[in-house]
Amino acid sequence: MNDTFTFGGDIVWRPTPEYTEHSHLTRFMRQHGIQSYDELMARSTADVAWFTDAVLRYLDIRFRVPYEQVVDLSGGIEWPRWCVGGRLNIVDNCVDKWAADPTARDRPALVWEGEEGAVRRLSYGELAAEVNRCANGLRALGLGQGDVVGLFMPMTPEIAVALLAIAKIGGIILPLFSGYGAGAVAARLTDAGARALFTADGFYRRGAIVPLKPTADEALAAAPTVEQLIVLRRAGNAVDMLSGRDHWWHELIAPQSPQAATADTAAEDTLMIIYTSGTTGRPKGAVHTHCGFPIKAAQDMAFGTDVGAADRAPVHEDSTRDNIYWITDMGWMMGPWLVFGATLLGATFTLYDGAPDYPDVDRLWALAARHRLTHLGVSPTLIRVLAPHGDAPVKRHDLSSVRFFASTGEPWNPDPWLWLFHTVGGGRRPIINYSGGTEISGGIVMGNPLLPLKPAAFAAPCPGMAADVVDAAGHSVRGQVGELVIRAPWIGMTRGFWGDRQRYFDAYWSRWPGVWAHGDWAAVDEDGLWYILGRSDDTIKIAGKRLGPAEVESVLVAHPAVAEAAAIGVPDALKGSALVCFCVLAPGFVPSDALAGELRRQVAAELGKPLRPKAIRFVSDLPKTRNAKVMRRVIRSAYLGEDPGDMSSLVNPGVIEELRSGGEKN
Repeated sequence: MNDTFTFGGDIVWRPTPEYTEHSHLTRFMRQHGIQSYDELMARSTADVAWFTDAVLRYLDIRFRVPYEQVVDLSGGIEWPRWCVGGRLNIVDNCVDKWAADPTARDRPALVWEGEEGAVRRLSYGELAAEVNRCANGLRALGLGQGDVVGLFMPMTPEIAVALLAIAKIGGIILPLFSGYGAGAVAARLTDAGARALFTADGFYRRGAIVPLKPTADEALAAAPTVEQLIVLRRAGNAVDMLSGRDHWWHELIAPQSPQAATADTAAEDTLMIIYTSGTTGRPKGAVHTHCGFPIKAAQDMAFGTDVGAADRAPVHEDSTRDNIYWITDMGWMMGPWLVFGATLLGATFTLYDGAPDYPDVDRLWALAARHRLTHLGVSPTLIRVLAPHGDAPVKRHDLSSVRFFASTGEPWNPDPWLWLFHTVGGGRRPIINYSGGTEISGGIVMGNPLLPLKPAAFAAPCPGMAADVVDAAGHSVRGQVGELVIRAPWIGMTRGFWGDRQRYFDAYWSRWPGVWAHGDWAAVDEDGLWYILGRSDDTIKIAGKRLGPAEVESVLVAHPAVAEAAAIGVPDALKGSALVCFCVLAPGFVPSDALAGELRRQVAAELGKPLRPKAIRFVSDLPKTRNAKVMRRVIRSAYLGEDPGDMSSLVNPGVIEELRSGGEKN
């Protein structure tokens, strides 16, 4: 990564009164006499207790027993205790308070569409009834407070119902990626000591039925703690049911009473364990609590994407509330983030179970138009896939309801960002870039309705996040690339890794005392906008020059022949590392020596001759997680013939063999 930061551009979007005047941020700042975003950042990071208390009050988070102290740092910055003495079950605020309110109970809570065209809608009153039935079903199986229950399901309404029901009984939610193999599921269930699992018979992808229960059965054979399996009939494919262990959703859950008590839990009781994959060792289970993850999710959704601002008129005559859809799986943190954030704000969230470009490349735009989405969360990879199909698939649909785009999962390249901004958004709608992580419960940096945007940039740190960019000695730097760190605690921070306190400390707190090192390269430009430039362990060092993969990949995807790209460093006797690039070609282009040479020259022209790639490899796909992160460590390991480590989160493990063979060598 170049030490002097040059990645940037011109401001392309500036807030208008339509976006600023009735926004959550404006209302929050006026309540507290704050005149500017800079003033908000200074106050929220200098006085974490004030800011956290103010956010809890602003979000109308209702405690059964009020907290005596917002935060207790007596155990050190690494181990804060939040809402000390408070008792809170987050479902009281996500579902129960809306269902009990005559003015809110008929408000749409959930909209669902299946790939096959089925559509369902649930109001807050109906969602509450379904959550209560599910909670009663879980209790009928002997499950209750402190029991870990896994979610290994497609994105149907039932997965949101189950997530909230587990919390309602005081259980611990264990979200699992629906594309996991049996080994990955078993490892996480066993590590967490799960007692039950939700799954489905199968689901639809690109018109075909993908069986899911057989994978769950295989996983449970290696997960002895799991006693109960609840199966949703989704696709109608034949499955075997084990007597005494397996229960159909429609037989166990549907007949239950629509009334159920919500468990009395402490604010800091464990709500959820979300596993993330590391470069080495077993997956890490990030621990989250009732007063942690959901609060941070709702705060970011409100202040960043401005979902559910109560004093704003409906965006369309047939809409009554903001409707947010984020392309995700419940096994990625953005799944629970979507459910908890939207329901705490009393907004509508949409789930889609299917491929976003099936049966045609306009499926996503059709979905947005059909359900009058106001907020659409995408990944840069998906936009890179859709952009080569041009404007026509977009123009077929009325996207006037959409006020915000949002994105997360990986760094942008400017060209696809600009395509989304201009072609889909008409140059008027902001793209709220969002970066943080599972251990953060949301974002470190994010756009918002008050600050201008540049392509691929983040407007600022999220309120309350004391983010900084530092050099190797831990000193703040601007205008150059450094490590992304956080200098103060925040309510959404993970309470550690499940069963591995020391690994959590080593992962984030061991580099500089009292400073969270996130593991990303970042930079702040001359206008104060922020950039995330990839994982610091992806950095390539060529002849003493640090090079970030995102810089190289931006140059490559700017070429019309390249749809996607990944850059890695490989050992080189002369330079220390040499640059090897893998490219997925756009439709209509074929691999050739001439094209490879052209791409090599383009990188050299943009970044300098010393950074000219050693080789360009053409491949059919790049290894990605469900949230569309390109796994460069897997690419590098496969290319070098090394052990790629944990690959359980990959959606396309079959591409590994192609990488091992080097793809089309050019």
